[in-house]
Amino acid sequence: MDALQSWLLRTSLPLWLAHGVDRTAGAFHEALSSDTYICTADFRRLRVTARQTYVFARAHAAGVPGADEAAAIGVDFLLRRAALPEGGYATRFDLHGNPTDTSRDLYDHAFVLLALATAAAVLPASPLRRAALDTHAYIVNAFAHGAAGFREGLPGSLPRRQNPHMHLLEAALAAYRAFGDPAFLHTARGLVQLCLTRFIDPASGAVLEYFTDDLAPHAVSGAVVAEPGHCCEWVWLLDGYAAAAGPDVRVHDAAAALMRFVDRHGSHPQTGDLIDTVSASGAPLALTARLWPQTERLKAAVVRHDTSLAGREHAAARLARWLLPDGLWVERRDEDGRDIPGPAPASSLYHLTCALLPDAPRR
Repeated sequence: MDALQSWLLRTSLPLWLAHGVDRTAGAFHEALSSDTYICTADFRRLRVTARQTYVFARAHAAGVPGADEAAAIGVDFLLRRAALPEGGYATRFDLHGNPTDTSRDLYDHAFVLLALATAAAVLPASPLRRAALDTHAYIVNAFAHGAAGFREGLPGSLPRRQNPHMHLLEAALAAYRAFGDPAFLHTARGLVQLCLTRFIDPASGAVLEYFTDDLAPHAVSGAVVAEPGHCCEWVWLLDGYAAAAGPDVRVHDAAAALMRFVDRHGSHPQTGDLIDTVSASGAPLALTARLWPQTERLKAAVVRHDTSLAGREHAAARLARWLLPDGLWVERRDEDGRDIPGPAPASSLYHLTCALLPDAPRR
């Protein structure tokens, strides 16, 4: 684990500070090529801006030089360019920072809240608290769904997903740790209840991915889908919720069931990587793999109650196989475990930072 943290702090984050920040435009690049460290994308996304703001705020707290300046660039973009006069945040921008898509996306808004909360360790907290409270209020009012939970976006779409709710829980917990306002913990409590009662399959213990408008499980190509990476991510989040709200046997039992599901069904039979998707019963649907589930397995290994030091070191060793010496990484592998060439997306740096840096202090 120490070697992975050193790679992130001394190699990867400095690389992204040097090549992933567009200081002329006051923005962040979407990806870096593996040979030239150049970004060829002709757009910017809200979620990348928010995630990179989170990354560089965490990097500053860990002592990485210049990360505070990058975090400030991200907050400025969010509040001056992405925020819309009528409320919420635009989804997509041109390279000059002008909005090209003003639809609102719940997933993206969750990351804006996470970014504002995390940046409070770098920048003056009072204006960030006000922005976080306003963002939170907009989410809970504008995105509220009559059946339960929140709409995918404005306008709404189907199928509904657990994923944006999961990240809203992450953001609400981070905002509660940063600012202490009870409204954030109230939202977190509702999201955990939604997970326990609607997102988790009672037969297998897995978190399901897709749902109908009234949050009944929705089959995709004939299968009810679960993702091992998201099951691990929920284990980590449920632990964070218990730290904020107090122990709850239902939360403990749900996290244990999630890990049993992942242990039985989540890994590639040859490579040992966490695979992309399985059915609710555990049958593999796609033996392809991505970087981010490997980071979530490590996060779950750190907090799960039945793990050992050897278990955490095993998860770290599996993740290390995806990291490159120059500070980039392998993003995808095919079903036979072969690397799929391509640029390193900036969005994955969030997953690595979250997994490899010590967690933010908990209230």
